[in-house]
Amino acid sequence: MKIAISTGGGDAPGLNAVIRAAVVAALQRGWEPWGIREGFDGLLFPERFHGEGLVPLTRERVRGITHLGGTIIGTTNRGNPMKYPTKKADGTVVELDRTGEVVRGLRAHGFDALISIGGDGSLTIANHLAKQGVRVIGVPKTIDNDLEGTVITFGFDTAVSFATECVDRLHSTAAAHRRVMVVEVMGRYAGWIALNTGISSTVDAILMPEIPYDLKKVADKILEREKAGHTFSIVVVAEGAKPMGGDLTVLSKEAGRAERLGGVGEKVGAELQELTGKETRVVVLGHLLRGGTPTTFDRLIALRFGAAAIRALADGRSGIMVALDPPNVRYVPLEEATKRMKSVPLDCDSMKTARDLGICFGD
Repeated sequence: MKIAISTGGGDAPGLNAVIRAAVVAALQRGWEPWGIREGFDGLLFPERFHGEGLVPLTRERVRGITHLGGTIIGTTNRGNPMKYPTKKADGTVVELDRTGEVVRGLRAHGFDALISIGGDGSLTIANHLAKQGVRVIGVPKTIDNDLEGTVITFGFDTAVSFATECVDRLHSTAAAHRRVMVVEVMGRYAGWIALNTGISSTVDAILMPEIPYDLKKVADKILEREKAGHTFSIVVVAEGAKPMGGDLTVLSKEAGRAERLGGVGEKVGAELQELTGKETRVVVLGHLLRGGTPTTFDRLIALRFGAAAIRALADGRSGIMVALDPPNVRYVPLEEATKRMKSVPLDCDSMKTARDLGICFGD
């Protein structure tokens, strides 16, 4: 069997571990694994890669990559083939469905199946390709942990672990200067990173997309701490958090890619300084959460996912996503995994724990 492996969307710690596991498991069966450069760009635009848009994945090429961040075949969050931005003669930009070209390209190169490693966007594309007759296995990747059907996605644990370490460091500098520290984290439209980081690092307030916030209530929490002799406070803000009756803070929106969120931390910091009279500093962790060495947990589930994807192909499966259902990895239909985003349930145990610890959500 000749298989293609694609990594799409934002990068996440553990991508290389999935690639290695899938490649080694495929070679053990006598299969021929190849990598597509940067999502599907290597298939659609081989000239951009000097004719090497497709890369043979040998044992030598995947040796020693399990602990490395990023992805050896590259990734992109631009140019969704379902809505590819194309400039017309009059200069206007329209979005065209180019998945038919992807299907024809896979067939022209003799691929029998595709392993698509990605988040909701990439797996929605994978689901679309499956409906067009491509044998597809999806692997859930996102630091945001917002994919349905799996208990956790790889990349999430590393992002939360690093964010927690950063907030831990901010405690001492915040206390030394009696400041309010606002820490903005990624997560897009789901608050998993903010919630888990906030609880683990014992912050005073968490603002996340699932709960529109009233900053007056956060300011009251900070002033209550001040009266009790606690002269500093730390607030974790998810990039997709928004005020009651307000909108998301969007940096940019381009054809063919998801809108870029960011900047809410600065807004929250400025307003809290005005409301409390306390000196406020803002730290944006941003892409630091995507880089670096994956944790042991992320390495392990990434390796398990990669091997499970090959087993799924060997079992004749298609149109499914491998998913963690402790203690096992199971198969979930791509249709089910991509039909809605997994947001934080407001009655989950982590939310109850946070409220029992006195953490403010601005509600």
